[in-house]
Amino acid sequence: MSIQDVIRFLLPREDHFYDFLEKQAKVAHEGAKALAKFTDNGHTAEEARAAVQKFEHEGDAIVHAMEEALAKTFVTPIDREDLQRLSSELDTVLDLTNGAIRACTMLGVEEATEPMQKLVKILVDCTRRIDTVMPKLRRHEYDQIVICTRELRKIEKEADTVYREAISSLFKDSAVDAKKLIREKTVLEDLENAVDQCDSIGEILANLAIKNG
Repeated sequence: MSIQDVIRFLLPREDHFYDFLEKQAKVAHEGAKALAKFTDNGHTAEEARAAVQKFEHEGDAIVHAMEEALAKTFVTPIDREDLQRLSSELDTVLDLTNGAIRACTMLGVEEATEPMQKLVKILVDCTRRIDTVMPKLRRHEYDQIVICTRELRKIEKEADTVYREAISSLFKDSAVDAKKLIREKTVLEDLENAVDQCDSIGEILANLAIKNG
């Protein structure tokens, strides 16, 4: 038995913090899937926005519950700074997901462009992987966590390529007016930033695996 295992055995268990993170990861994935209904399933931007907004509110409630629990707890299963950062990053993914579909409704994006569709699919994939890997933190399956974080890093690079090519195409196309450029650039930025946040979550998980493994 390693020294880390001994410490975990001696300290009181506060597994509900893992519950918070796992719920947040699931809600972030559900929010991404709700966004995908606009790009893939023929839902209007308003319909998708209402669905994503519901998950954002659910995510906010989990964040508040986590903060209250941290304020009342002296010993946490992992460093409270890591818990807070993970929770914050997960919340930001959902905020950016909501920001993307909100931009569609505010700016009049009635149909997702091909780059938007690609980025949404990548976001759904990233959040699915995070949803799958988060319970492994509770089970101390650090090798599996590291594998997942490497996959997230690779996928984030793919998203970055899609984003750069889409922005370059928009600026180079002389037929694109300023309004269309602003509309599409705003949505693409939110989507790309959401995927970046998923990669940041992967980095935190990888650091936790090294710290606690």
